[in-house]
Amino acid sequence: MKIQVLVRLKPSVLDVQGKAVERGLSALGHEGVSNIRIGKVVEFELEGDTGEDDARARVEKLCGELFVNPIIEDCEVKLDNEVR
Repeated sequence: MKIQVLVRLKPSVLDVQGKAVERGLSALGHEGVSNIRIGKVVEFELEGDTGEDDARARVEKLCGELFVNPIIEDCEVKLDNEVR
């Protein structure tokens, strides 16, 4: 099963990297771009013939243990047909 995890800073956390990109775009003459948030995508294959609920539970456990800092980040999990 194909898995995609989108990890983003929580809205209340200042995204320093996003602000730097905003400034860079402005300096390059690209006006009207704002509120840029930078995140990361983790994609992998989950082996085994499990149902969607079991797969989601396994992935959420991985997120909590490795992929996401729950204090400052949120994640969104996409399974198989939701993955582009």
